[in-house]
Amino acid sequence: MDHWFVILCLAAFVGYFCGSIPFGLIITKLAGMGDVRDIGSGNIGATNVLRTGKKPLAALTLLADVLKGLVPTLIISNYFELIPYGIVTGFMALIGHMFPLWLKFKGGKGVATYIGVAFGFFWPSGLCFIVCWLIVAVLFRYSSLSALVACLVTPLVTFFMTEEIIATTLFVMSILVLIRHRSNIERLIAGEEDKIGQKQTS
Repeated sequence: MDHWFVILCLAAFVGYFCGSIPFGLIITKLAGMGDVRDIGSGNIGATNVLRTGKKPLAALTLLADVLKGLVPTLIISNYFELIPYGIVTGFMALIGHMFPLWLKFKGGKGVATYIGVAFGFFWPSGLCFIVCWLIVAVLFRYSSLSALVACLVTPLVTFFMTEEIIATTLFVMSILVLIRHRSNIERLIAGEEDKIGQKQTS
């Protein structure tokens, strides 16, 4: 068996394992807040953790979900190389977050992990995402819309700055994030999506 295939399998395993760690669930349980899946949207991400009323827990979840995309991608990229091993690691980290084996493949929507992976691939891509998110959030005050627009813009901007495979991978990741946000998209179209600062329903 060729060594490159073994490394690719290792990269995929590391990425998926790290990505699948349900920090939102773990953090809320350790804080005595129960199972975060029993409230709000039933999601394990920072947005749903915020519905516990504990902003520090939500912030910690957000940070942890970013790092579980960033750290394994950087480690594999630095120890081996970004293309293709780091790319596979980052992509699988997002897959792990969205479809964790331990939670019957019912995970989060992937925005925070996407940001971490983007920074791991090419730090200007991660910065582009954050800047785009902030601009749309200030203008329209929709968190979901901000994430969706940032997911569309980031691969496009990346395409003109670095390797095509990085932009292509980010594009595929963006499609996955958009699919996971289909209910938010439906509410945005219907004018029923909650704005930032309002009590959110999903």
